[in-house]
Amino acid sequence: MKRVSSANVFSTIATTTLLTSPYRPADKGNCKSNNVKVMGNKKTGVHGNVADYHVFNGGVHSGKPSFMKWTLNDVVNVVRSHRIPCVFAVGMVFFMYVEYTIRMVPHSSPPLDWGFLLTRSFHRALASRPLLNTVLAALNTVFVLMQTVYIVWAWVIEGRPRATISALFMFTCRGILGCSTQLPLPQEFLGSGVDFPVGNVSFFLFFSGHVAGAVIASLDMRRMQRRGMAWLFDILNVLQSLRLLATRGHYTIDLAVGLGAGILFDFLAGKYEQSKTTKTSTFSRSMKEIC
Repeated sequence: MKRVSSANVFSTIATTTLLTSPYRPADKGNCKSNNVKVMGNKKTGVHGNVADYHVFNGGVHSGKPSFMKWTLNDVVNVVRSHRIPCVFAVGMVFFMYVEYTIRMVPHSSPPLDWGFLLTRSFHRALASRPLLNTVLAALNTVFVLMQTVYIVWAWVIEGRPRATISALFMFTCRGILGCSTQLPLPQEFLGSGVDFPVGNVSFFLFFSGHVAGAVIASLDMRRMQRRGMAWLFDILNVLQSLRLLATRGHYTIDLAVGLGAGILFDFLAGKYEQSKTTKTSTFSRSMKEIC
């Protein structure tokens, strides 16, 4: 563990301020060579004495609770350096007020969905033009088949199973959630015999497998530097979402969670691949050492 002057670490401590984890214990016995113990002028620091601080693996820990050292400068620095968390803090307070004052939807009324309200004109156009609704449903089915073909192609032809693993994770979780809470079909639902799944069959509303599958394929395309294809899928996904809202095939929350689910399960599939790769490498090294 090397020593540095307070001037060399002041900027590092200044950027942590109130958004660090000051209660993380500092295990001096397990410090690595690149860890730093702050020593220097006790009059220099963000929360008082710089010498009170220990920097271990990126965490800042002091013997006293962090809030006892907060100053007005700390608050100003947080607002300047961490604008995005501050915006979310304001949003949290605002929506707490909205949640506790909003009028609840009566059980005898249909759910309130802003996506439905914003696509009312589109819905009326599709309701009055059944042929247009059928054509858009057929195009949407083609898009779903494009997602499926790409995800399977990445595994079977290119030997990259991550997108397939992600889709398997996603659809299994979707099935569990869909069975756990079955949302009512919107009253103005516009079905089509050529919509995926083909035919007027039952389906899970929460969450949207259409959106999640497109996100999984798009993320895989970006990993392979196929940015043009990825942007195409993103645009088609937005158009697909507008159509699903207009036909009342999904609630807005279904689409939003579908977007997050695609990102989440792609990340989890990557972690799964990484764990298997690490175990295989460890096993190979062990075998080489034995031989």
